[in-house]
Amino acid sequence: MNPKQEKLRVAIAGCHRMVTRTPGSHNFASAFYAVPETKVVGVFDLGAETRAEFVDCWGDVWEDVPTYDDFPKMLEEIKPDIVCVATRQTMHVEQIELAVESGVRGIMCDKPLATTLAEMDRIVAACENVPLLLGLDRRWFARYRSLRQLISDGDIGEITSVVSYGLPNLINHGCHSYDTLLALAGDLEPAWVSGFVDDVSDEPPDSRRRIDPSGRGQIGLANGVVLYITSGGGPMSFDVVGEKGRLFLLNDANDSFIWHPEAESKMSPIELPEETDTWAAGPAMVRDIVQAVQTGGRTACDIDHARRATEIGFAIHASSAQGGAKVTLPVEDRSYRVESFPWGNE
Repeated sequence: MNPKQEKLRVAIAGCHRMVTRTPGSHNFASAFYAVPETKVVGVFDLGAETRAEFVDCWGDVWEDVPTYDDFPKMLEEIKPDIVCVATRQTMHVEQIELAVESGVRGIMCDKPLATTLAEMDRIVAACENVPLLLGLDRRWFARYRSLRQLISDGDIGEITSVVSYGLPNLINHGCHSYDTLLALAGDLEPAWVSGFVDDVSDEPPDSRRRIDPSGRGQIGLANGVVLYITSGGGPMSFDVVGEKGRLFLLNDANDSFIWHPEAESKMSPIELPEETDTWAAGPAMVRDIVQAVQTGGRTACDIDHARRATEIGFAIHASSAQGGAKVTLPVEDRSYRVESFPWGNE
């Protein structure tokens, strides 16, 4: 950072996962702390105890950082450059709209994006001229970036299909699977979706699976390639099929292999960069949104990526209601709602 360049002012909404200095998924405070171009200047959370914990943890780093239980008041008083929206998705649309109206220069949003496609549409409209970063962190994992480059370089030829395994649910975490599927297939626009929602009628009344069940489906891309989604838990894994070979990305790509039918050793492990830092994706996200704000560009998981990864899960619900029929995108019913999992005290 240029010593004369002022740090970008950051406001955080929803800090209950940021009351420790240990880097980790959803701890965006630790990610901003690792990037010297940023400074946290305000925090919103409805929990007074949580706000106090945040100050106890970070007060010597960001001195006299004010905390709020009123989001609009925080925007008005501190006038941030970037707002990090880490509340549950029931609050995302209103907070993003208010932030953009207040003049922020960038939005960093935790997943999932919204509870309905109508809410998603409002976010897309709000962020037309403001860069958004949706925290689907495999966009920044070194191993996935390396794998996408390998595919782009043509090591297995043109992609003919991709299969994902280990989908835990269709909305709250499913967006990770859809976004990674699309990224591995070249980030083409999906044209249609078909699928079925798992039957959860035997689940206990308080089961999270009743809130957001898993499912299985197909995604048809604009170039005719079809991607496949399978139901179930376990580590996220992928089978990437190309005209000249195949990739097996197991255990969230921590164990990855390439298969060439004519190679002497048909199946070989892929040497991928190791993540040397705990949740290196966090600071990488922050650097990405900083660059977008400074250059007027877009992020590695911008509003179009967020739109695609969000719509697919709702499209599977729409298809399942029609007996698994193909649903042309965009989905006609924008009001269907999938609630948030229990998130925090905000």
